[in-house]
Amino acid sequence: MFKRIIASAAVLFVMNAGAEAGFAQKFEATAFWGWGFSDGVSGQTYLTPGGEAFDRIDPKDSNLFGLGAGFLLNDNTEAGFLYSQQFSKLTLGGTLGTPDRDLGDMSVSNYHGYLGYNFGEVDARVRPFLYGGLGATHFGSVDYNTPFRQGTISGNTQFSTTWGAGVKFYATPKLGLRFGASWTPTYIKSDAAGWWCDPWWGCYLIGDAQYSNQIQLNAGVSFRF
Repeated sequence: MFKRIIASAAVLFVMNAGAEAGFAQKFEATAFWGWGFSDGVSGQTYLTPGGEAFDRIDPKDSNLFGLGAGFLLNDNTEAGFLYSQQFSKLTLGGTLGTPDRDLGDMSVSNYHGYLGYNFGEVDARVRPFLYGGLGATHFGSVDYNTPFRQGTISGNTQFSTTWGAGVKFYATPKLGLRFGASWTPTYIKSDAAGWWCDPWWGCYLIGDAQYSNQIQLNAGVSFRF
């Protein structure tokens, strides 16, 4: 009888430990898809030989996909890496009645390390989250062919940050759905905005910074290990 009690207790202990381990996941991988709203920057008006006038250049709103991986530092805090790619086009913005023109296909890729916070208990089925990250945005090269010229615009990589929030719904301890939104501002250039004079430091030229902004809405799946 004593042996049976010990054996039963051992079985219950193993089952309980397995149940707790199911929620004590330390690594989470995510795949997501969505839509990106993007803008670019403005500049001096450019007149084409055909009489068209353009003063903006923008990535076009388009679909995207992404991958993420994060480690839980504790029950709520998470550190990881996010990658996303938007399948966009480079668009020239027209003025003086000139319609916008798509110049060519362009990818917009984001690479960010992030620190996030998951609200609620670690085994909760619904967990809101938010995060902030630092990294880079790469604007891919563009092959263009216009009536007046053809060629390739080289790609460019710039420092960027990313800020996001959303909610995860876990169907099982290891599988969940993820819905999120993020904002990624990328510094592109600064335009001269005038002079600033200080009695101690003298006068110097100040600039008006321009950023290319991406707003992403996405949905995906999360796997916990």
